[in-house]
Amino acid sequence: MSKIIGLTGGIASGKSTVTAYLRQKGYQVVDADQLVHSLQAKGGLLYQALILAFGTGILGPDQELDRPKFAQLIFNDPAARKKSADLQDRIIRQELIKERDRLAQEEDIFFMDLPLLFELDYEDWFDEIWLVVLDEDQQLQRLMARNGYSFDQAQKRIAAQLPLAKKIRLADQLIDNNGSLEETYAQLDQQLERLKAQL
Repeated sequence: MSKIIGLTGGIASGKSTVTAYLRQKGYQVVDADQLVHSLQAKGGLLYQALILAFGTGILGPDQELDRPKFAQLIFNDPAARKKSADLQDRIIRQELIKERDRLAQEEDIFFMDLPLLFELDYEDWFDEIWLVVLDEDQQLQRLMARNGYSFDQAQKRIAAQLPLAKKIRLADQLIDNNGSLEETYAQLDQQLERLKAQL
């Protein structure tokens, strides 16, 4: 019986550092963001659905989805954000189920990285949920540096997600990413050993 671990964390919390380390250790990680990018690529299922819902104004000159323009549109309009979330959730969920079921046949332990795991009610999918935790000040700084956002833009994006305190209450294991890389890796090693001992 496979152990399926849900991995989540706020925007710019360091999930990609965690998933890179897990892959390096030989574990399969389903990346929901990557899956979404492939579905949003020209001709993809989401690409077609989003054009039907929001019109061709969300496309760039190359007819690809203009992600920054689309992100701006939905972040500034709660109704559009809900419409986008409902539409995308249905299609993404179907594709994630396929990936989950495939890996459950092949792997003893595998991970699914879902940034909006709690917000979109994926809790029941997993044997455990690991939450990557970062102080909000550090999160804001990383987000501004990584994405070139202003302070206000970064705050809006963090506010669009479930508050960290609530996520902490819902998670099974916390990965504290406020320290050094070595400290983060040590926590992951400890959790992986614990999981392997349960098989």
